[in-house]
Amino acid sequence: MAKKGNRIQVILECTEHKNSGKPGTSRYITTKSKKNTPDRMELKKFNPILKKMTVHKEIK
Repeated sequence: MAKKGNRIQVILECTEHKNSGKPGTSRYITTKSKKNTPDRMELKKFNPILKKMTVHKEIK
């Protein structure tokens, strides 16, 4: 039987990429705990199109 828990899958999207005007998107998929982090997540991740570390925010 599968474990039931508070972990959900979330998508992180780059905030600086939209303003750059370059084609494509930088997105990461990760999981988070609803109990510990009920608000939207923000992480610094590498954007391969811009070739630098940028802030990625949770979407949806």
